[in-house]
Amino acid sequence: MTVKVAVIYYSATGTVYALAQAVAEGAASAGAEVRLRRVAELAPDSAIDQNPQWRRHADAATSVFQASVEDLAWADAFAFGTPTRFGAPAAQLKHFIDQAGGLWQEGKLADKPVTAFTSAFNRHGGNEATILSLGNVFYHWGALIVPPGYTDPVVYAAGGNPYGTSVVTGPTGDAADVAALEAARYQGRRLAQITIRLLAGSHVTDATSRDGAGRATGAAKISQTA
Repeated sequence: MTVKVAVIYYSATGTVYALAQAVAEGAASAGAEVRLRRVAELAPDSAIDQNPQWRRHADAATSVFQASVEDLAWADAFAFGTPTRFGAPAAQLKHFIDQAGGLWQEGKLADKPVTAFTSAFNRHGGNEATILSLGNVFYHWGALIVPPGYTDPVVYAAGGNPYGTSVVTGPTGDAADVAALEAARYQGRRLAQITIRLLAGSHVTDATSRDGAGRATGAAKISQTA
């Protein structure tokens, strides 16, 4: 079974972009069809130009398709990435999420697996808080949160964050290291595998709960045997 995974991220200097690529690779390795999408940049050029790394990545990021709400409607599962901003998601990602109100009202975001990943300047700079903050959005959607947990040794090797892969960049703006990228690949693979199991199970339920005329039979069987 092929599932569709949307990896949607915001990255200023490229760290979250590297994680997003790894998450996408992990999902694809499990057989998923993947869309890697960046959200729109909202910061003015005057702010971007003050940081050479930001300017360099902003120019390079144009090679990645920009995310649209249609990507959410298309996907069976989501992975969201963002740097932390005062313990919360970056405004750019939140701006994109806020456009999903129509899909939310139609129930098209419910029951879909979702996971998140992030980066921060300092070790205690808000990585966990940012992922937990995104969790509030997922609760409202009725989505099914899929954290990496402590389900594989790669999580420990990357710092042991059970909420989602996270990176500490430090004053030099270090990129994600090998351990973090491997953890991100695992997170993407886990998301795809759980989505496959979920959809396969729903198909079995649909097939076994109807009789030859297409009538639902599950409730009647239960009442007969109670």
